[in-house]
Amino acid sequence: YNLSKLGDSRYDRLPFSIRVLLESAVRNCDEFLVKRSDVESILNWKETQSQTVEVPFRPARVILQDFTGVPAVVDFAAMRDAVMKLGGDPEKINPVCPADLVIDHSIQVDFNRKSDSLQKNQDLEFDRNKERFQFLKWGSKAFRNMRIIPPGSGIVHQVNLEYLARVVFNYDGYFYPDSLVGTDSHTTMIDGLGVLGWGVGGIEAEAVMLGQPISMVLPEVVGYKLHGTPEKLITSTDIVLTVTKHLRQVGVVGKFVEFFGPGVAQLSIADRATIANMCPEYGATAAFFPVDDVSIQYLEQTGECAEKLAYITKYLKAVAMFRDYNDVSQDPDFTQIVELDLSKVVPCCSGPKRPQDRIPVSDMKNDFETCLGAKQGFKGFQVPPECHSSVVPFQFSEREYTLSHGSVVIAAITSCTNTSNPSVMLGAGLLAKKAIECGLSVKPYIKTSLSPGSGVVTYYLKESGVMDYLSQLGFEVVGYGCMTCIGNSGPLPEPVVEAITKGDLVAAGVLSGNRNFEGRVHPNTRANYLASPPLVIAYALAGTVRIDFEKEPIAINSEGKEIFLRDIWPTREEIQAVERTFVIPSMFKEVYEKIEKVNNRWNSLDAPSDKLYTWDPKSTYIKSPPFFSGLTMTLQPPKSITNAYVLLNLGDSVTTDHISPAGNIARNSPAARYLTSRGLSPRDYNSYGSRRGNDAVMARGTFANIRLFNKFLNKQAPQTIHLPTGETLDVFDAAERYQQSGVPLLVLAGKEYGSGSSRDWAAKGPFLLGIKAVLAESYERIHRSNLVGMGVIPLEYLPGDTADSLGLTGRERYTIIIPEQLTPRMIVTVKLDTGKTFQVRMRFDTDVELAYFHHGGILNYMIRKMSEDDYFASN
Repeated sequence: YNLSKLGDSRYDRLPFSIRVLLESAVRNCDEFLVKRSDVESILNWKETQSQTVEVPFRPARVILQDFTGVPAVVDFAAMRDAVMKLGGDPEKINPVCPADLVIDHSIQVDFNRKSDSLQKNQDLEFDRNKERFQFLKWGSKAFRNMRIIPPGSGIVHQVNLEYLARVVFNYDGYFYPDSLVGTDSHTTMIDGLGVLGWGVGGIEAEAVMLGQPISMVLPEVVGYKLHGTPEKLITSTDIVLTVTKHLRQVGVVGKFVEFFGPGVAQLSIADRATIANMCPEYGATAAFFPVDDVSIQYLEQTGECAEKLAYITKYLKAVAMFRDYNDVSQDPDFTQIVELDLSKVVPCCSGPKRPQDRIPVSDMKNDFETCLGAKQGFKGFQVPPECHSSVVPFQFSEREYTLSHGSVVIAAITSCTNTSNPSVMLGAGLLAKKAIECGLSVKPYIKTSLSPGSGVVTYYLKESGVMDYLSQLGFEVVGYGCMTCIGNSGPLPEPVVEAITKGDLVAAGVLSGNRNFEGRVHPNTRANYLASPPLVIAYALAGTVRIDFEKEPIAINSEGKEIFLRDIWPTREEIQAVERTFVIPSMFKEVYEKIEKVNNRWNSLDAPSDKLYTWDPKSTYIKSPPFFSGLTMTLQPPKSITNAYVLLNLGDSVTTDHISPAGNIARNSPAARYLTSRGLSPRDYNSYGSRRGNDAVMARGTFANIRLFNKFLNKQAPQTIHLPTGETLDVFDAAERYQQSGVPLLVLAGKEYGSGSSRDWAAKGPFLLGIKAVLAESYERIHRSNLVGMGVIPLEYLPGDTADSLGLTGRERYTIIIPEQLTPRMIVTVKLDTGKTFQVRMRFDTDVELAYFHHGGILNYMIRKMSEDDYFASN
């Protein structure tokens, strides 16, 4: 579809990311799902992008990871059952849009610091998750157009970047741009390669897989101009944390960011992908780097054939989607332009509780000590001044050590963000080499780990000779998966946990990840910092974050010599020389040619081949969900929510980590009690993520985060007050009491409700608890969409209103008046039992979202749609 034949001058002024949306609209224009008027709206982007204009987008493919993929396959299996019951053909429930699922979230760091840690962790992963893996293998056979990449292959976004990305599709005689949505918010990493993609909820992704377009508001596009040259000691992680903080300040929520300027040409694809990966942390929908010569060089480096490189280049140039960052005549129109001088970037970390809270490394010691005494919050732990110097001795491996506030107990090189980037991974290896040569070591009680994003990383670390030095410092390869970054950090040594608990210490985790929200990394690390892989090693060597590397030695070696970080830090030139020599195409070809066959346990796994799944009532992993029970073809008109109680009264920045079950299952939790009742012992609980296919576990784990701050209790706890009786109960137990009484529930919240990972269970869980609506000051984009997808109403205070300004305590009874005739973003009235009334906005932003709501959710809508022809034919 040759867009240049439009002969329209507006096309040449469109941002490159919007050109991808336009091409999709032109190619899929059928005057039903995609209309000619939609094409015109996109072409007229300059005028329409500020007018809340809705457009459809049909991405070329969908990507899933196993934590979000299992519930998607569970839903597909249950939808087949529901279609069958309604008299339809269950095999109509089948991916129409190609879907790739990478199993990468279920491995955790149980073993580290030994050469067989990788095999032991992978064996444990398989033993724990065999039931889930059998189910996924059934899905790969039962559903057409679904490919599953086995466990042990790598992290979804790095595998996507290095292997799954098409850049340009060559299908049935047509060329068109690769584009995608994924069930993980860091799907945006692929934007660094010039493939437009972003994260959506699992519910939304399922609709795309079934052939539905995504309905989206045509976005504003912020042009981010890069210029200048980074200093020689700067890493790409420093650049991305600087960009993250800057764009958070600019305000890009719900917008596209598109990078341009001469500075972009200096960044490798791995650098661009690192910046794009962190897109959710600065709140944008997508962070796009159009394809240029550097992109083509990367594809060549990762093993693409010459024929494919030729047609990618030729096609993108033909439709004016190929970029020369030094050619200012190609610069399109943007909604707004912001700039960054790369020469001004300094080494930095982010923390202790949020990715956007950047701290220059030179300020880390002072910043941590300020946080210690500051009021409880994103930058405060409220430790009494007299306790700031607390020291707790403990025994480990027959030696005595001490812990204090700021002691590092977890140091993890992990996550797609940085392990995709050879410059920082080789930088870490070179730093390890120099540290060993200077006689330095890491204290044995610190949980060190290295979880590469793909086998290619291990390959070039070994070939370049730095792997041995990483191993000597304790950074053994422990697995290929998200691991520590997703909360699968595994247990800390018991003496370490006892010392932290005894001193009520603010212990630290340092990781090269993208998320450090409270309670995510490990329950015993209250301070968590994002850092580049070399800095992860540096803080592990120092053993504390309370250090000023410029003034204090990182350690004193066995000869009594002070060693400073500057003595062992590699320069960009050193790193690039090693990268040029050892990161070569043959590595990528060798690793990825056997990726779908390399896991012998997966290959030998038996799975059923029936088109309908036979649910095992004994299973505690896979369970048929109750979402479609009682579903009929008849629609019910919307009803007002009458006399609802508030289940939780929450503040700002409540993340999906607070809402959705994640990490380990606490032994005193409702989920643990349920699993115990099914005959399981605590060692068999596994993680919430691994049990996402069982709604009984997930409902009990909703709002079960120990760091959840509920205003009813005025403290952090996974509990709430059952208002009719005044009892303090676990959130699930309180919700169950309300449901038994037939009472609807509401959640009150502040700004940025649902920020963080795009977990569909953050919407499914509240739905199962009986929550009918959430009233918040603002929402994270994906989470609001997920609530809509489950039929939970997202309500938003009008500008200037908050719970405090309206005098809401949360102890009132709430009635939300919902008229029969609904329109997008309409204002509705809330009545309290106190007699007070006020107005809120109903955040159904499009007509399509209203259609989903009328059907009780997006999946109900799809079941009725798929059953419609057969139902009416038989009636």
